[in-house]
Amino acid sequence: MAIGVVDGQGEVADGVYTAKDMSVLEGLEPVRKRPGMYIGSTGPSGLHHLVWEVVDNSVDEAMAGFCTRIDVAILADGGCRVVDNGRGIPTDINPQYKLSGVEIALTKLHGGAKFGGRGYKVSGGLHGVGVSVVNALSRRLIVEVDLGGNHQRMEFVDGGKPTGKLEVVGPSPRNRRGTTVTFWPDPTIFDDVNFTARTIVERLQMYAFLNAGLEVTFRDERDSSLAPVSYCYRGGIVDFVKHLNTAKDPLFKRVAYFSMLEDSDDGKADEVEVALQWNTGYNEGLHGFANGIATVEGGTHVEGLKKGLTNVINKYARARGLLKDKDDNLLGEDIREGMCAIVAVRLHEPQFEGQTKAKLGNTSMRSLVERATNDKLAAWLEENPTEGRQIVAKAVQASRARVAARDAREATRRKSPLEGAGMPGKLTDCRVRDPREAELFIVEGDSAGGSAVQARDPEHQAILPIRGKILNVERARIDKMLKNNEIQALVAAIGAGIGEDFDVAKIRYGKVVILADADVDGSHIRTLLLTFFFRQMTALVEEGHVYCAQPPLFSTTVGKEKVYLKDEPARQRFMTERPSHKNPFNRLKGLGEMDWHELGMTTMDRAHRTLLRVDVEQAAIADDMCSVLMGDDVERRKQFIADNAGDVRFLDI
Repeated sequence: MAIGVVDGQGEVADGVYTAKDMSVLEGLEPVRKRPGMYIGSTGPSGLHHLVWEVVDNSVDEAMAGFCTRIDVAILADGGCRVVDNGRGIPTDINPQYKLSGVEIALTKLHGGAKFGGRGYKVSGGLHGVGVSVVNALSRRLIVEVDLGGNHQRMEFVDGGKPTGKLEVVGPSPRNRRGTTVTFWPDPTIFDDVNFTARTIVERLQMYAFLNAGLEVTFRDERDSSLAPVSYCYRGGIVDFVKHLNTAKDPLFKRVAYFSMLEDSDDGKADEVEVALQWNTGYNEGLHGFANGIATVEGGTHVEGLKKGLTNVINKYARARGLLKDKDDNLLGEDIREGMCAIVAVRLHEPQFEGQTKAKLGNTSMRSLVERATNDKLAAWLEENPTEGRQIVAKAVQASRARVAARDAREATRRKSPLEGAGMPGKLTDCRVRDPREAELFIVEGDSAGGSAVQARDPEHQAILPIRGKILNVERARIDKMLKNNEIQALVAAIGAGIGEDFDVAKIRYGKVVILADADVDGSHIRTLLLTFFFRQMTALVEEGHVYCAQPPLFSTTVGKEKVYLKDEPARQRFMTERPSHKNPFNRLKGLGEMDWHELGMTTMDRAHRTLLRVDVEQAAIADDMCSVLMGDDVERRKQFIADNAGDVRFLDI
């Protein structure tokens, strides 16, 4: 079949493709045309990516030693303002481009001071598309620079169009210096332009941890009752590890910390910092950062720490006689059980994989981190023998549990094969075999499962009922998990293994959808399942295969038609649009309150449903939340609920 192309005269010519059919996108137009290429999506993650791009520039100033404070505010009208006390974007004219530094930064893709020169030795924003992308995707943006005693201002509208030149509007208040960027996301680009306060707060706290002594504040001016929050950590990543381990019962009080600086011939330097502490739990929490960027997919710095750690602990254990057999080596997974660690590197020429910067690729960092671990951690263990023995003892226990888990896994495979054709008895499978087209709905209870089976599209949708609340994997080793019938069923249905054996390439369903009631029990079931997926099938979450179904909370009638509303904000919008509506609203607390026709139409039908994709942009934050919500620290869990219960924008209903 030929491809129809419109030619220069407006005629359609089969298969014709000439230079007349080509176009060149100028300025910031490519960003508006293809926003997903620059910020990932136009959903919530893309919206908040705008904030990160602006804040990252301020953090780069902090890493360069010129910024000590960053203030972020969500404005009452929905805009976002970021203020720093750094050097300020240059306002003088670049002789080559005949533009001020502000105009280069705000209107030119790949324009900035991070591609060489003397502006930055270390930077997270090396792709140079940061604040210009924010400008392109905003309906309005104002940049203010305090520099040399002058307060200068420039405004842009409609995706980066300047309303005038950069101009001095007065003296700098109190002779301050720095940059202020205020922007309003374009509602014609984004699905929703409402920022989520908790998402921003968690990211800002991480910035404060990674930059010792940097003060970061946040205000949500949409609600005058909310107090501002402020973070500043003198201990840096040591405080970060303590914070992450608060809900996990540390094995000992000390935090192992070491660093190494390596100078290069060109006068620049690469640096590594590592902080580690073990806890009594069973999950590994190893989080990597490069130039302040969370490398959620790891990279060479993480690989170097893992290799060095395995070598050092085994050598220490053998030298102290803690391993009796000279060939009895502890595996890396044994040593890292219950370990909470941060590895943060700063380097002048980072190589990230893709614009999202999820993985570090510099091979030199692998050897630097491994060398630092071999030298510095070995010395720390010699100076702290009690802690060293505790680490080895826990690793030995983990090794024995691993053997038990292997036996349990084999027994599970014999009972209900995890691979091949063996499937759980209650699974109602779909006909399609292409994972990209297949969906698995996990439903609590046989009754709701029966309705879902009737409501489903049998070609593409499979249904797996589970009985009650699954095992809380935050408090269990894998050998205990594999004896649990519901977890056996989940592992068998998804078909890609579990834990260290999990291979996301083998999943049988491209979408794994949690379908639970919109009540307290349903929320608990969702949390248990999400904890299981995050801990034991991490790549399933990281690569965007896990979803939560969004059954409606309310129904009402308009004339003879039944109308379903997703949540309370949707109900309020409905009443605003129809103030004379008199019919009562029925709150649908459970899936059992809908017949299968309603369940299919509102929640499962691809044409009408809403699915909430579960993203893990910040693994350290997700790790902490799992520990808080599912761990043994009851007081911290109560405090988390008390802190956030009053702000409905923090809830995902």
